[in-house]
Amino acid sequence: MLLKKGIIMIIQNPNLRQLDMTLHFNNREKNKIKNSYKFIDLFAGVGGIRLGFEEVFNEKSSFVFASEIDKFAQQTYSGNYGHLPSGDITQIDPKEIPNFDILLAGFPCQPFSNAGLKKGFEDTRGTLFFDIAQIAKHHKPQVLFLENVKGFKNHDKGNTFKVVQETLEELGYRVFSKVLNAKHFGVPQNRERIYIIAFLDHSIEFDFPKPLEKNIKLGDILEKSVDDKYTISDKLWAGHQRRKKEHQKKGNGFGYCMFNEESEYTSTISARYYKDGSEILIEQKNKNPRKLSPREAGRLQGFPDNFKIVVSDTQAYKQFGNSVAVPVINAIAKEIYRLLK
Repeated sequence: MLLKKGIIMIIQNPNLRQLDMTLHFNNREKNKIKNSYKFIDLFAGVGGIRLGFEEVFNEKSSFVFASEIDKFAQQTYSGNYGHLPSGDITQIDPKEIPNFDILLAGFPCQPFSNAGLKKGFEDTRGTLFFDIAQIAKHHKPQVLFLENVKGFKNHDKGNTFKVVQETLEELGYRVFSKVLNAKHFGVPQNRERIYIIAFLDHSIEFDFPKPLEKNIKLGDILEKSVDDKYTISDKLWAGHQRRKKEHQKKGNGFGYCMFNEESEYTSTISARYYKDGSEILIEQKNKNPRKLSPREAGRLQGFPDNFKIVVSDTQAYKQFGNSVAVPVINAIAKEIYRLLK
């Protein structure tokens, strides 16, 4: 179920870091359900990873803590899940986080300044991954689910991924990883991301989900009627065309990308989509092309229409561009759930 009612506590003192809010996430009766799993949601954004897991675990999922530093993403998370995430995870002691079974995190890609010093866990200090590792070290959850950009595997000549994997293994986890593309899981978007799944139980043999046999096209997620405000101006359209020609003269393929209802998939939507929409423009008859509407941007990531958009268009584009392809998360969650049962 997408929307969950919790207790919202309004805390004016920022020094309390809104921790009290997260400690009142869900009705504790839920935790008495046999074989239920407690989750925490780090670098939560608008809760896309959470949504994919909730769709699978259903009433057997209970979210006891979440953290997200962006105030606008916090608003969207609160509007859809009924509670406000805590802020800066670097300011929260792992001991303050309630006990949990599964950790979810779409963490930023950062280099490790001490790379190559072979300090393992200590190599990660000063990065946001260090906070994940600290929390995992203290709580020893059954499962860690991490998501990052495709380039993470080769970042810093492969060292960044190597340090993460070795750190998780040092903490006692068996690690599995794979790059998956959203276009193979029911959304018309070419979006490759690496997924890292780690289990405390070394006997588990995890297989990533296979691509779905599902024919989709962009028209499946486009709205039938869209406000004219999403049609780009003559000036912006002229600029797009000029820059594309300049890039073509240089022999590269940069510039705007145009799609229509019959397109099998779009390019990757990013957090910068709000600026000019150049990575995904939609053809229109006898008009300039248009940007996706915020609702279409959400659909392109697999968010259902009952997911509330409670912020401005600009913030909505940033949030959906920063989020995850929910159906990919859903498919991975099914495999995890199957192994835990």
